[in-house]
Amino acid sequence: MARIEGYVAHIRYRNEDNGYTVFTLETAEEEETAVGRFSFLQEGEYVSLEGEYTEHPVYGIQFQAERFEVKEPDDETGMERYLGSGAIAGLGPVLASRIMKKFRADAFRIIEEEPERLAEVKGISERKAREIAVIFHEKQEMRQAMMFLGQYGVSQQYAAKIYRQYGDSLYEIVKNNPYRLADEVFGIGFRIADEIAAQVGIRKDSRYRICSALCYVLQQSASWGHVYYPKSQLIAKTGELLGFSLAEQEEADDYFLELIMERKIVVKTIGERDIVYSYPFYYMELNAARQLLDLNLSHSVEEKELCRAIDRMEKDSGIVLDEEQRQAVAAAARHNVVILTGGPGTGKTTTISALIRYFEENHMRMLLGAPTGRAAKRMSETTGYEAQTIHRMLELSGAADGDSKVRFERNEQNPLEADVIIIDEMSMVDITLFHSLLAAIVPGIKLIMVGDSSQLPSVGPGNVLEDLIQSEAFATVHLTRIFRQSESSDMVLNAHKINRGEFPDLTKKSRDFFFLKRATANDVIGTTISLVRDKMPRYVNAPVSEIQVLTPMRKGELGVEHLNQVLQEWLNPPDPSRKEKEAGRTLFREGDKVMQIKNNYKLEWEISGANGFVREQGVGVFNGDIGMIETIDSFSEEMTVIFDEEKRVTYGFSMLDELELAYAITVHKSQGSEYPAVILPLLSGPQILCNRNLLYTAVTRAKQCVTIVGNPAMLEQMIRNGRSVERYSSLDLRIREMSGTDG
Repeated sequence: MARIEGYVAHIRYRNEDNGYTVFTLETAEEEETAVGRFSFLQEGEYVSLEGEYTEHPVYGIQFQAERFEVKEPDDETGMERYLGSGAIAGLGPVLASRIMKKFRADAFRIIEEEPERLAEVKGISERKAREIAVIFHEKQEMRQAMMFLGQYGVSQQYAAKIYRQYGDSLYEIVKNNPYRLADEVFGIGFRIADEIAAQVGIRKDSRYRICSALCYVLQQSASWGHVYYPKSQLIAKTGELLGFSLAEQEEADDYFLELIMERKIVVKTIGERDIVYSYPFYYMELNAARQLLDLNLSHSVEEKELCRAIDRMEKDSGIVLDEEQRQAVAAAARHNVVILTGGPGTGKTTTISALIRYFEENHMRMLLGAPTGRAAKRMSETTGYEAQTIHRMLELSGAADGDSKVRFERNEQNPLEADVIIIDEMSMVDITLFHSLLAAIVPGIKLIMVGDSSQLPSVGPGNVLEDLIQSEAFATVHLTRIFRQSESSDMVLNAHKINRGEFPDLTKKSRDFFFLKRATANDVIGTTISLVRDKMPRYVNAPVSEIQVLTPMRKGELGVEHLNQVLQEWLNPPDPSRKEKEAGRTLFREGDKVMQIKNNYKLEWEISGANGFVREQGVGVFNGDIGMIETIDSFSEEMTVIFDEEKRVTYGFSMLDELELAYAITVHKSQGSEYPAVILPLLSGPQILCNRNLLYTAVTRAKQCVTIVGNPAMLEQMIRNGRSVERYSSLDLRIREMSGTDG
């Protein structure tokens, strides 16, 4: 490994997300181009670098730094260069020259120990002297903090967050209770904090460690969809994480009491079972229940008058409703909170269109929304009325730097301006988003929620739609009739059969529901490739990118991870014209289909017009959003992805863990989306995942046809398995408690 040192003459480029920096280094012999991750490197600083020389195809020879050390200038020339570099706000070359002329080699000591003497220099007031000293001190403190945290394996990116959070207090915190980092610094979880704790000598049975582990497991349970977690399971899983049995510790209840006192958890009892909520989730459910009951106003509307109004709406719009759909319009006229649910082909879209016409005739202002961009776009296309994502409706404006909290401009102080709000695909809405939506709705506004309660629950925590129906507190209309235009669709009829636990007729020749029997994983994969690449695009008249492979699992030969590797090789093979980037275990290639796998409320996007000018900007890319990689730039360490065919998002290479290939995705991730053709490989899988609910959701994601490839015995097993993965949520309980109907 080579070593060079010199002054940072000019910083040519820096990626603020990951610290990747390109700069000119002035050594004793010549100027060289150096690259590496230097979040806080400043022009004028003297650095020692270790690394290797590499040749960039465009920019030539560069020194790729693996390690670096910032050194104090050891001569007057270096000191003047640093002071005049701009690293210290308010100091330029002229003032730096005057300081050095006045104090010579004693300049740095004067700034640190006697900063008031800087006022002896022409052009520096006493106030400016104090400001220079403060900034000079902060720069040194930052550098020391980076080096201190670096010895514990903390990256520069996280070190910067820790320093901004704690300042000089970080040394005491890291040495005494590094688990605070997991609780208080966004992005640093229990495992990073635990590694630091082990190095500083904190005991395995430390109360800090145990309390932090309990909170970590509770946070993990939210990623599994739970709002609360049974106390016995929480104790067991925390013990697995800690490496010893927490249940055997006499002080176990003391740890829970401590977390309750710190307002980190809430412990309740349901029946004979103790359950544990993270503090925010408990109050989200509680507040959502109160807000819903406040909204749930009813109006007296005379039956004949209402029937005449619906008849008039049907005549004027050309929409013909059946009795259940008329009940839905009547419920929306009489109640301010209404739930409309039904399976495919039962007329939910027609009913939404009828509701829109009814409210339009009554001169009511409407907002239409859905959880995802694809669902909102489909809602606009089917109703002819503008729809938007719920995040956009609430005017998401991002989050403060380093903060995981979402900030919506529409809230209690600035509510939505509408008379009616209609939300589609409610099965996808989790408790966090639902709570934010309710906060922006004032009593008097009608809230109509539409969805298929038989589908899988939301990816995020909660089971909102099902809980609302189970509470029996709100007007609910179930659409059950399959309309004539859908009766000819085997896909629709079989979806309903699956939902009832009945086995579809696989011998029947169908135009939109196919079962291709295959015995081995290789045969299933080969058939899947042929369908995606060759047959389905022609059959449904859609590009390859819109044909979606869905699978129940992530692991295994027919899991998401392996299928994506295989499909990538066949659908977007290596090509010298397509740049690549390996991140973790994933190889990304220009032209790849990718999916965002976590909510990022700060990520900026823009939409450009035909002339290249940016016509729209916003923030927020969300779990399940699918896009296409447009460019990969190894020099700037950035990758651009196009979402929804027009939103351009730039990712720093350090953020690529938020993306994964999406040629194949899990059924869970497909919620709210609709694809021209769906291919479902089924051969075997864990019983807990392979159930009727998941199969039904997969089949109903197809717009024109669905093809199941694999073992008919597996299909039958899934249909018979009516047990869904238990989702721990209690919004229905909170509603019944607050409405006095829990008895």
